[in-house]
Amino acid sequence: MIYSDDLLAVAKRIFWFATPEEALEFPKRFLTYAMTYASDEDIEILRKYFSDDDFKATLGDPAPGIFDQSSWVKWNERYNRIPVPPLPRRQIPGVDPTTVPDFFPLQVLNWKCNNTK
Repeated sequence: MIYSDDLLAVAKRIFWFATPEEALEFPKRFLTYAMTYASDEDIEILRKYFSDDDFKATLGDPAPGIFDQSSWVKWNERYNRIPVPPLPRRQIPGVDPTTVPDFFPLQVLNWKCNNTK
């Protein structure tokens, strides 16, 4: 597939560990990285190529292990997903997720985000 130069440049900045073409091969994974690491300027460029529905779909089923807490809260609030659902967690075969501690509970983060504006 042929991509525009500005889209490839954004992909290179936010998906630094592979080629831009590899980044764009899986749009949901790419948007998950973008929503976590892209600058406001990069997001404006991405909006030329991805719709609000694409961003919302990424929130609905993000690639696990990429979003950080503050980005997760920011994007969920942007699309009025309140209360913010729990951050997606990786599923590790043979590990009971209820035994893994949550080092960044959402209640604490929501309080922090709402009290620093």
